[in-house]
Amino acid sequence: MSTAAYVFDAYGTLFDVHAAVRRHAERAGPDYQVFSEMWRAKQLEYSWVRTLMGAYRDFWSLTEEALDYTFERFPGVDRKLRADLLAAYWTLDCYPEVPAVLKDIKARGAKVAILSNGSPLMLAAAVKNAALETVIDDVFSVDALGLYKTAPAVYEIVTTTYRLYPDAVSFQSSNRWDAAGAKKFGFRTVWLNRSRMPDEYRDFPPDLILPSLESL
Repeated sequence: MSTAAYVFDAYGTLFDVHAAVRRHAERAGPDYQVFSEMWRAKQLEYSWVRTLMGAYRDFWSLTEEALDYTFERFPGVDRKLRADLLAAYWTLDCYPEVPAVLKDIKARGAKVAILSNGSPLMLAAAVKNAALETVIDDVFSVDALGLYKTAPAVYEIVTTTYRLYPDAVSFQSSNRWDAAGAKKFGFRTVWLNRSRMPDEYRDFPPDLILPSLESL
């Protein structure tokens, strides 16, 4: 079956989640990289735990809570950075290859969409900042369901909206757990292994592994 829609995860796939801390690396100090990694890890952990508990809070709230936790773990990082880091998260850099790749896919006649844990306002800001409005057809947020990935109902948003079978969708994510969830749902999946991490969830292998979107 031909690919009718290319659907992208947002954070870590199109947008660099570590850009916010990196912009303030000098003020954050020598631990800025591990600080950023923990912020991201707790943000995701909170999304999984709250979905399991049935206690949804939007992704922006989780982003704030995860940052506060990270400050507690790194008391040497000045808390006065909090407002600046949160502001930077609204305008994360997209990866360099993203605009050209999305433009090329759209030129093929396929749908181009985002499916993300992010809240609608967060995603709108990120897309606008990267000037991707003209190449992205739809932005789907889990906020409509009150569930986070990898709940199957999240991936179903795409097939229901576009009236497609799952195998007509190519789903791209830099998060291995997300690619596994999409594969289990029935999407054709591309794992962007930007950090050259070992494979996980081997019983749900991606259809393709790429170091970036350039070869898509």
